[in-house]
Formats: sequence, C-alpha cells, structure tokens
Amino acid sequence: MDILRLATAGSVDDGKSTLIGRLLYDTHAAQQDQIEAVGRASRRMGGEDLNLALLTDGLKAEREQGITIDVAYRYFATARRKFIIADTPGHVQYTRNMVTGASTAELAVVLVDARHGMTEQSRRHALICSLLGVPHLVLAVNKMDLVDYDQAAFQRIDEEFTRFSARLRIPDLSVIPISALQGDNVVRRTTRMPWYEGSSLLHHLEQVHVAADQNLIDLRFPVQYVIRPYRDEYHDYRGYAGKIAAGVLRVGDEVIALPSGMTSTVTAIDTPAGEAAEAFAGMSVTVRLADDIDLSRGDVLTRLNNQPRTTQDVDAMLCWMSREELRPGMRVLVKHTTRTVPAVVKQVRYRMDVNTLHRTEADALGFNEIGRVRLRTTQPIMCDDYQRSRATGGFILIEPATKLTLAGGMIRLD
Repeated sequence: MDILRLATAGSVDDGKSTLIGRLLYDTHAAQQDQIEAVGRASRRMGGEDLNLALLTDGLKAEREQGITIDVAYRYFATARRKFIIADTPGHVQYTRNMVTGASTAELAVVLVDARHGMTEQSRRHALICSLLGVPHLVLAVNKMDLVDYDQAAFQRIDEEFTRFSARLRIPDLSVIPISALQGDNVVRRTTRMPWYEGSSLLHHLEQVHVAADQNLIDLRFPVQYVIRPYRDEYHDYRGYAGKIAAGVLRVGDEVIALPSGMTSTVTAIDTPAGEAAEAFAGMSVTVRLADDIDLSRGDVLTRLNNQPRTTQDVDAMLCWMSREELRPGMRVLVKHTTRTVPAVVKQVRYRMDVNTLHRTEADALGFNEIGRVRLRTTQPIMCDDYQRSRATGGFILIEPATKLTLAGGMIRLD
C-alpha cells in the first residue's frame, strides 16, 4: 500500500483544520478517547456540536485563537492508501510553517471560502505550492453550505482560480465543492449539489497517481555519514550512508564522486533489512564501493554521464521568512542536501507580486515576500534545477549566528 503526502493550505478561517478533522472522523481514523476529549473541549468553548478542528489544533494558543500556528501532522489510512497530512497555518505571520509543511507534499489542498473567494493569502499559498513543485493541487471550495450550495458561486471561484493558476506550474489541478462542517463531498458524495458530477475529495485522494512523480532517472546520492566500525571483524568495512535523493542505484553500477571527480563501482548496498541488489529515491542506505576514494559528508555519488551542475553561483527563487530584509551583501549559510556552506547574497533580481504574478525590480526582499536572487557560495554545491529534482534543487538559508531559518530556496538553472 503506497503513501500519499498531502498538505492543506489557504487563508485564515477557510476551514483547513475542520476539513482534516472531518476526514479523520468520517473515516473512523480518530480514536474514541480523542473524540471524547474534543467533545469536552468543544463544550468548554461554548459549542454544542463537535468542533472537528480541535482534532488537529493541539496547541493551547491555537484553541484559544481558533487558528493554526504550527504544522500539525496527522496519519490515517483507507483500504486503498495511507495518508500523511500536514495541516499548515493560514495566517500570513506563519507562512514559513506553511512552506515547511508543503515542501515534502505530493499533493496540496488549497481551501477557499465560498463566500469570499480568492484572497491574497490563498494566492500566495498557491504560488508557493507551484514554486515548491507540488505536482498535484486540489482547489477545495469550502463552506458551500453558507452559500446555499449555489452553483454560480462555485463556478465564479473556479474560473477565477483557473485564470490565476494558468500562469503557475501546476501539472494537475482539480476543483471540488465541499462543506467540511457538514461533510458534503469530503468522504462521500453529497446529494445537496446535484450539479456537481465529480468525485468526493477522499475518492480523489485515493485515486491520484503519484508513482510517476518521482525522479528515477537522475541518480543523486548525497553522502551523510562515512561508516567505519572499530571492531576487528569489521576492520575492512567502509560504507557511505545517506538517503537517495533521486534515481536508482544498483550493485555493479559505475559511479563518480563529486566534487572530487573520482570514480568507482558499487559493490554492495546495505539496508536495515539486509543487503539489496538495488535501491531507489527515498530509501536510506549504506553504499559500499570497490575503491577507497575521497568521499565525505556533503559529497554526491552520481553517474558519469548524468551529473548535476557543480557551481558556486546559485540563482534561485526565495520565500523570505525573516523580519530582517534580505539585501545584497548579506552573509548566510546555505544548507543544500547534506552540505552546509557559507554564502553571500550577490543580487536581488526581482520581487513577485502574489496577486498578479508580475515581476518588479527590487533591491531587497521583505518578510514573506517571494523573489529571485543570486548567491555566491564559498564552496561548490552539486545541484539540479528544482523542477527536475526537488531534493537536489531545494535548499534553506540559515542565519550564521542564531542558526534561525531565513528562507526556503528553489534553484533555477535556466
């Protein structure tokens, strides 16, 4: 049974936590003690009905304010598929947490309130999902019960978002009218919207095809740790541990180590279950080579005729998350795969308007702004275009002194 990683996104009060609570409740994934605890909390807050949003809003501040602050992960399964859901914040102040939740998602559900339509934050979240390379996106037009399940209200939002998303990189877009509070079109089809002929949200999540989204062509194996046991019986053992970022690795493959350029052959692949003949993207393995070559943390194993770009000049789209402005000359740390290197901001090329997607000239990026920048690293990194490989095309910027995350970056090689 495969796993689908999905994230919810959208503006404040569009019903993200309620939607996830409805999914958990109607699929019987919530434990009875959880439901009873949510019932007690709902009554303390003055409500007679079960507040399903409390199944995911676990922080005291979230329950007091009625908003999501941190990323809440929930797990459930149906007969067809397992799911890992990231409930991300909608408030502009916590956009950085939304980026965190969506960065590993294979599908994003962007919720829009049927009464209000698209907001600046829902546009920002759709843009971020596009920049993060989320291959599947569902626009869930929520709170249809509050517009009397009006088809015209749904179509107006559908057309507006379709026009907006035409300028984004969204390979697969679906639009579903729902009511998370009432359960319409969430787990089961509703009879209250006979004009809608599509599937329910859960049916779509069960059927969406994600196996082809993995990059199984370009082998990329960033080394995380060199294993040299000190026990006598293992004195000849030298293994290179890490997670395969992309591609397929097989015993007998000839590989090249970057940036050194030394070559060798794979003699064994060790996994927690024992030796394997091959391993693919997403697997954590230890690789043994025929030669003792110069290879350490941050280096990359790849194929001789299919290599990433080795560069110190990085052009990237940034989601800036710090209150301090990003300006040329700023010194940062770039964490890319298993390598962390110092860098300096050389140029801010442009800023992107999240409402119009227009590019404007800029010499700085402010809090929650998105733009294109150029960095110069002190050591080379081995990278791909983000659209080709999310694992080797993405990075984060870190403040050197405080180690706080400043930005999420997507490398552009065009």
